[in-house]
Amino acid sequence: MEDLPNGFLNYPKKRPGFESAGDEIRRHMSDAEFGKVQTDYLESQKRALRDGWRVPDESASEPGELHLFSERRDAVKWGVDRKYRAQDVRSYMRIPSAGAASSGPVFDFDELDRIAETDRRWSWLEINLGAIQNNIMAIKATLDPATLFMAVVKADGYGHGAVPCAKTALNSGADYLGVATVDEAMEIRQGGIEAPILILSEPPLASIPLLLGYNIMPSVATVEFAVKYAEAADSIGAKAPYHLKVNTGMNRVGVRHEAVVDFLQTISFHRALQLVGTFTHFATADVQDTMDFNLQKARFEDALADMRAAAFDPGIVHAANSAATIRHKDVHYDMVRPGIAMYGYFPCPETYGALNLLPAMSVKARITQVNQVPVGEGVSYGLVHRSNGFAKTCTVPIGYGDGLNRALSGRIDFIMDGRTYPQVGTICMDQCMFEVDIRTRSGIGRIEPQVGDEVIVVGEQGNAFVTIDQMADMLGTLSYEVMIAFGNSRMPKMYV
Repeated sequence: MEDLPNGFLNYPKKRPGFESAGDEIRRHMSDAEFGKVQTDYLESQKRALRDGWRVPDESASEPGELHLFSERRDAVKWGVDRKYRAQDVRSYMRIPSAGAASSGPVFDFDELDRIAETDRRWSWLEINLGAIQNNIMAIKATLDPATLFMAVVKADGYGHGAVPCAKTALNSGADYLGVATVDEAMEIRQGGIEAPILILSEPPLASIPLLLGYNIMPSVATVEFAVKYAEAADSIGAKAPYHLKVNTGMNRVGVRHEAVVDFLQTISFHRALQLVGTFTHFATADVQDTMDFNLQKARFEDALADMRAAAFDPGIVHAANSAATIRHKDVHYDMVRPGIAMYGYFPCPETYGALNLLPAMSVKARITQVNQVPVGEGVSYGLVHRSNGFAKTCTVPIGYGDGLNRALSGRIDFIMDGRTYPQVGTICMDQCMFEVDIRTRSGIGRIEPQVGDEVIVVGEQGNAFVTIDQMADMLGTLSYEVMIAFGNSRMPKMYV
């Protein structure tokens, strides 16, 4: 259309209202364009039926509008076809029908929201719920059949997603759920889960209405909270169930072990209070030396004996975290409280290999850019890494804003196509780089990384593996911290 004559090649002005032949042709071609859009829509429906995509309802959401979209399936394999469909912007718009008054195309935000999170930014967490089920079954196989199982899903299920993990745990035989905060418990209730939930420390007084409204059980450690909680429950004709937290030496929260009976005698006058369980937490269950562990165990059991002697039923007795569950069968009591082992990690070296645990979290990304950096030039902040000229530098969109600790810069490997490649340069907030040697070597063909290639930041492929434990060792910290940093970052979670 651009090369059509305008009819005014040698005239500086045109008469008002005059339409040149070229303008008339262009107008008619524009009028015909919408007819072509309608034809394209019908063809897209035919293709949708052929390709197994959903065909939208013929009824438009607003009068005079025609829907032009096709729902992209997350299961569509990455490739040219998926890439093309993602870029077909008309699939996410409503086009005004012929004759309708409209200011132009309008985006359908419901359809825009269907674009997969992994196509908005190429980094994500992959959570294997089957691994969590395997780990729970492996732990339960070591327990007495009568021993209850509390699945600890605090900190968003240790970064794995509290609601999906809670549902998987309950379907795998868990009896209770343990969380750290009222908000965590509320999220689980809002996820449609009705199993008993225990907050593992005493919450604030102002949260009492939430506890009663959402049927959440608190831990109790102070007289003030116990009385206020009981009064609130009694005012609506309800009970105030709780678990008593006993401080046996960790000195974080709880009623001192020698003062448990006095505490119960102080609050037991209230008819609404209902003691459901009694528990403590071991500070050194994951330490090789068991002296302090045994002291805490003795204090706890003395407190339980004192309670019973004073005619207080302790209810469900529990104390064993992951380390104690695996290492010390004598403290399984009525219920165990595994946390990190449920997600596939051993709590301490003394437990390695004791169970068949499978890590449930993988961290993945796709290459966003590939550069052949000239020899001697630097990479990333500070230019601390220099190119040898025989490698390609690949960028992936994951950084310390996503839980990949900056202190790991230049110390870890990534996996691509079953082989490891060194991460190079300083890890940035949103991105980092790794290097692929492109020289041909004996038995190994030339490697040509491409934009869109999948990279494993944490996980395994073939004989190659990168683990959260390795990263934790490099950082001098716990796998818990590394795992939760990834899990509570901005990366989306994909469940398999």
